[in-house]
Amino acid sequence: MTAPAAPAYRRLSVEERRTQLLDAALTLFAHRAPEDVSLDDVAAAAGVSRPLVYRYFRGGKQELYEAALRSAADELELCFTEPPVGPPTARLGRVLDRYLAFVDQHDAGFSALLQGGSVCETSRTTAMVDEVRRAAAEQILLHIGTGRSATGRSTRKPTGARLRMMVRTWIAAVESASLIWLDEGKQPPAAELRDWLVDHLIALLVATAATDEETAGAVDALMSYERPDGPVATLAHRVIPRVNGAAQGLEPASARPGADRGTGPGASPGTGGRPGRPGRP
Repeated sequence: MTAPAAPAYRRLSVEERRTQLLDAALTLFAHRAPEDVSLDDVAAAAGVSRPLVYRYFRGGKQELYEAALRSAADELELCFTEPPVGPPTARLGRVLDRYLAFVDQHDAGFSALLQGGSVCETSRTTAMVDEVRRAAAEQILLHIGTGRSATGRSTRKPTGARLRMMVRTWIAAVESASLIWLDEGKQPPAAELRDWLVDHLIALLVATAATDEETAGAVDALMSYERPDGPVATLAHRVIPRVNGAAQGLEPASARPGADRGTGPGASPGTGGRPGRPGRP
């Protein structure tokens, strides 16, 4: 009786071996802080020797971490890339679905990446994170900051400071919400968090449009693509009654029904509706 043949060893190309090591590192960095991952851990996860890891990453763990981070940053940037087709809020929902899936899969590594403070953090790693943020802002502005002509050609103009600041503020809020979501055991469910973040952007757009003409124009253009049963309409139906009620409560007394001169509660003749004060002659 003969023993089963061992699987044939296949020599990997340089690119294949590098990819294998990066995949192993990314898996470890996804669930553990960078300082808690050693080259021995990466070698064991990849099924190779420690000297082989050094052969491909002569700068040791720092070089491997930066290469893994570059790979993760490229993947994260792709999360924000969405064809300009369909209602903008539907596009945004798909972007957030991919983003939250990335956060879910990278877990502890994502927290370490955004919160900083790692011994592996350098000016280069910080620049990679900032690059992702800028790319995300550009993608969001592409969808909400411009319209498109009938031929599909972009009609985008340089974005003003207010609209750009609003988008970057929203992206910072998305990052914070993601970290809190992880800290809260990934509750509420990702779909609920996605819808809330879409509502958040709509609210920021409307609030900014109240005092910025460029944002107001972007909102008008965005509305023309939205559906009557979409996120914008749903949010409006929920918010408008509350806003109207609050607005009525904040009206000056003279503008309220029954507050005409001399007819308000407790008013005396000649008081102009002010109770308890004698009118002037």
